[in-house]
Amino acid sequence: MSVSTDYRPKSAWTITVLLTGLAMINFLDKIVLGMVAVPLMADMHLSPVRFGVVAGSFFWLFSTSTIIVGFLSNRIATRWILLAMGASWSILQLPQAFTGSVSALLFCRVLLGAAEGPSFPTSVHALFKWFPDQKRSVPVAVINQGAILGMILAGLGIPLITLHWGWRANFFVLAAVGCVWCVLWLCLGREGTLAERMRKNHSLDADPASLAPERLPYLRILTDASVLCVFLLGFAAYWLLGQTVTWLPTYLEKGLGFSSIASGRWFALVIAFAAPVNIGLSVLSQRMMRRGATSRDARVRLSSFAMMGGALLFIALATLDLTPVQKVLFYAVAGALPTLCLSVAPAMLAEMVPAAQRGSVIAINTAVASLGAAVGPVAMGRLVESHANAGSHAYESGIVVTAVLLIVAALVALRWLHPERSLRLFNRDAAPLTV
Repeated sequence: MSVSTDYRPKSAWTITVLLTGLAMINFLDKIVLGMVAVPLMADMHLSPVRFGVVAGSFFWLFSTSTIIVGFLSNRIATRWILLAMGASWSILQLPQAFTGSVSALLFCRVLLGAAEGPSFPTSVHALFKWFPDQKRSVPVAVINQGAILGMILAGLGIPLITLHWGWRANFFVLAAVGCVWCVLWLCLGREGTLAERMRKNHSLDADPASLAPERLPYLRILTDASVLCVFLLGFAAYWLLGQTVTWLPTYLEKGLGFSSIASGRWFALVIAFAAPVNIGLSVLSQRMMRRGATSRDARVRLSSFAMMGGALLFIALATLDLTPVQKVLFYAVAGALPTLCLSVAPAMLAEMVPAAQRGSVIAINTAVASLGAAVGPVAMGRLVESHANAGSHAYESGIVVTAVLLIVAALVALRWLHPERSLRLFNRDAAPLTV
């Protein structure tokens, strides 16, 4: 498969690095509440269920704002949308640092979630304006490493900041980091023009997405079996993400008995392990595509089998007689494998849907998927509270629930997710509209 000469690697990868930094900040903002859970719950007298509600509230408007901004991104330059998001994140850190009530904290998290919800789909939409289809898996995976880097920094830095200056100090640090990114993006961020250059040079045949119709009814797109399967895979992956960022630090400390500093380091190790796994599997997927494999093989089957492998390791963690260190290592591998889905899902959607509707459909996918991160922490909180005297088993019950969801999503995708077939059906349905 040839790559268009309109592709500009240096500029494309500069944007990728900047968007990776934005993803890092995004996940620092997400994980900070989980990392300060123990002192925060003690300070504000929160039960596990109430803490789960506060943590999950980050995602209450996540979906709504993601969809709204997704539609706007079809018409407004992503450069300015991303700058506005980064600036708002920094501003919203300050009230969280000063708040003294649960209601105020919950309100702040809801607003921050609304501001951060569109980040990933907007970043991917911006990225796809720089990379052709066959080169999209790895840069999306790199952006996802920004999330992993953010969680590693959280695991190493937040416990130390909390120990020396208290849990509130973390929010001041996050505000400052966000301001630095905004300055860099204002200086270096640009809007991609790959599609326009390819059209001008008549090289759109290098991109399979060019075979899609110019526009389709959204009802037709959102009822397609393949698109719905991508949504389900994302929902399961985000459920796992919500469980990890909210409850893994507490599981390590209260469930497995590690100290707060040791828990932070083990958390960083678990998150760091996902980086080479995600990058490696994404490179494998992209290499398979370059060698002629179908998207069904290189993206669907590979991500589904990885998700099922992670689920089986989670079940083993909860059922085998393992030491705390062994459980952490099992969690590291199990949590890393399903992350491939987050890298290939946008690429699968982009190859099926019209380019003019790509931003909104990827946003809708993120909105639906993020519901998993909103529900997951609350479900885990209820299990922890109902098995308060069960030690690590209380948390491991929630891990098993997550594993079952991962398996179901993977099996559904293996049965009904066929990107190439959906593209053919979209073209067939659009044909009468062009007559």
